[in-house]
Amino acid sequence: MADLVSVYEYIAKDSQRYALSVIDRLTKRTIQIGLFPFSGESVPEYRNQQIREVIEYSYRLIYLLDDDVIYVLAVIHGAKSLPEKPPLPES
Repeated sequence: MADLVSVYEYIAKDSQRYALSVIDRLTKRTIQIGLFPFSGESVPEYRNQQIREVIEYSYRLIYLLDDDVIYVLAVIHGAKSLPEKPPLPES
């Protein structure tokens, strides 16, 4: 959630309307991955088939498949490097 707030705040400096549009599209992608969890590609940096991503605009929505639960791990601008270790959910 904090990632989405950061995305919104950054884009809203120039256009609140566009910021809302981006957040809306990112949110809709979470619905897609809920219905079709394997629709995203595996994240090559992590070499783990359970960690996947979908791309929306310039953002990578990274998620983890864990049995019947899907965790959104991060929303990261495509120009930024990913952390060395994936941001896994707390147990």
